[in-house]
Amino acid sequence: MSELTLARLSDLESQEGEGSPSLMSQTLSRDPHATSGGNDDSDGGRIPVEEWLPITESRKGNVYTATFHLLCSGLGFQVLVLPAAFAVLGWLWGMIVLTVGFAWKLYTIWLLVNLHEAVDGIRFSRYLRLAIASFGVKLGKLLGIFPVMYLSGGACAILVITGGKTIKQLLDIMSADVTVPLTTLQCFLIFSILAVFMSQFPNMNSLFGLSLVGSVMAVAYSTAVWTLPLASERNQNNVSYTIKDTSFDNIINAIGFIALAFRGSNLVLEIQGTLPSDSNNPSSKTMWRAVVISHVIIAICMFLVAIVVYWAYGDKIPATGGPIGNYLKLYEQHYSKQAACFIHLTFIFYCLCSYPIYLMPSCDNLEMVYITKTQKPCSFFVRMMLRVLFGSVGFFIAVGFSFLTYLAVLIGAVGLLVTSTYPCFMWVSIKKPQRKSLMWLLNVLVGSLGASLSVLLVAGSALGLADNGLHANFFKP
Repeated sequence: MSELTLARLSDLESQEGEGSPSLMSQTLSRDPHATSGGNDDSDGGRIPVEEWLPITESRKGNVYTATFHLLCSGLGFQVLVLPAAFAVLGWLWGMIVLTVGFAWKLYTIWLLVNLHEAVDGIRFSRYLRLAIASFGVKLGKLLGIFPVMYLSGGACAILVITGGKTIKQLLDIMSADVTVPLTTLQCFLIFSILAVFMSQFPNMNSLFGLSLVGSVMAVAYSTAVWTLPLASERNQNNVSYTIKDTSFDNIINAIGFIALAFRGSNLVLEIQGTLPSDSNNPSSKTMWRAVVISHVIIAICMFLVAIVVYWAYGDKIPATGGPIGNYLKLYEQHYSKQAACFIHLTFIFYCLCSYPIYLMPSCDNLEMVYITKTQKPCSFFVRMMLRVLFGSVGFFIAVGFSFLTYLAVLIGAVGLLVTSTYPCFMWVSIKKPQRKSLMWLLNVLVGSLGASLSVLLVAGSALGLADNGLHANFFKP
């Protein structure tokens, strides 16, 4: 089972040993702490790479830290677009797609959790490393680098856009007159400064406090979003559930909204990498308990938001996607200023707390390049400057391409490969189930469906953009 995998990893190590570090190319060994080599000192010239990198620097996590990391990364702001998907798909198909999508994500997470230590003596604590072990060096990098880095850096840029615009919207609500307190650019800058400052924690495990706060904030605004319609007296006679547009691209876009809500799978291996592991208590047991606990909460929030909000507003929900702010305006119009401010404020805090978690894989990669070149760990100053650099790049992308939130379906298509497609083929490649056995057929079928759906989402998004156009306001947030 593992000979081919080890050969691929050895091939990668030999390439790295020639002095050309590749993107996210942490060297592995059979030791619990992976190492990388250079000269012939008493320790064989090998340096403790895993102990120097932020994702695996601390393996002192537990079921509670993993649960809150999963909850903060999995219950994202995309949950708020689920009612928009229901507005297009209707009650029946909305429930079917949401239920199937949730079960699909849970299954692929189970695959990733059990692939984390699928090869004896090796822990795959990074998604790209597992892709390389599964598909080979060239194909693994080709399939894995762009989606993984896109979901890390792209998520941070979208958090700047969404969080910054929500700050501006909150200030507009609180402002007594019509004067705009701050421009959108200034709000982007405020959010970026706060987010980069909060990203200075040394490693993934030390982000537990932020994950705890972010999880509480996510549950808080999700709960407020679905409880307010229930608590208020509403005239449901004015609400219609008639589907106005049943075009192919509109339906595909709605499915894309749901796919977009199932995020966070690109961080499962990284979160599991913070847990201790031994033969008596492998990390997979602790991790799976954390997955079950966190996803029970995620399921409750997702289904209640989708069902109750669609019941309350029906076709009044903006079904065209776009900024989350378009959706939150419903709460400005129908509820008190205090309620609207609470939702916006908790939403902003969530975006700030989740930013460092999504930033961590990119920081891990930058530090790996530095360590490979210098053969020493990053100092506090170097680590701080690398994160400031990446935060500045994210801010620049957010300002230059503030229309990215309108490309939600394209983002969902990329995320769908990482969430629903690659894990299935990784299992087949590493575990090597008997051909045409149940597990072989299931993973090939599910992986193929995921790849096909990703292509359909891209096609549907392209048709939608061709019909409606894209308001590409470059450098005009």
